[in-house]
Amino acid sequence: MPGWTQILIVLVLIVLLFGRGKISDMMGDVAKGIRSFKKGLSDEDETPSAKPEPKTIDATVSREESTESKNKASHG
Repeated sequence: MPGWTQILIVLVLIVLLFGRGKISDMMGDVAKGIRSFKKGLSDEDETPSAKPEPKTIDATVSREESTESKNKASHG
């Protein structure tokens, strides 16, 4: 397990390599990503996926209506 001095040395090297401005920019980008992710999750929760009721078709057709529609289809 690394000691405190080793962690401190690594942090100093990271700051020297990237600079304080670059590190703060990267952390800001990470924070924006986290915020947009959370917003996407909350938007998904607010819009419930309401399933529409299935439509039923009334298939009761009288014989007269059936023969009339057949006649129209054959003549038209």
